[in-house]
Amino acid sequence: MAMDLSFYRSPFSRQLRAEGHAEGVAEGVAEGRIASLHRILNKRGIFITEEQRVQLYACTDLDQLDAWLDRAAIATQASEVFDAG
Repeated sequence: MAMDLSFYRSPFSRQLRAEGHAEGVAEGVAEGRIASLHRILNKRGIFITEEQRVQLYACTDLDQLDAWLDRAAIATQASEVFDAG
């Protein structure tokens, strides 16, 4: 007896897979930016507090992560990265 696999070929199923793929890509990009930011800060001798670490690793907003990366390039302390308006 053959199983009905038509659902897996349906437009709705393709849409679900595409959305899941897009979410996975966005998560991967965010994780890469988080790792880069943490590395830049460490290499520059700028250490972050536990609160800042939690804030950093919870962030999924790519624009926010980019802003933090830009600030990390010139900051002398972590508060200049995370507390800037």
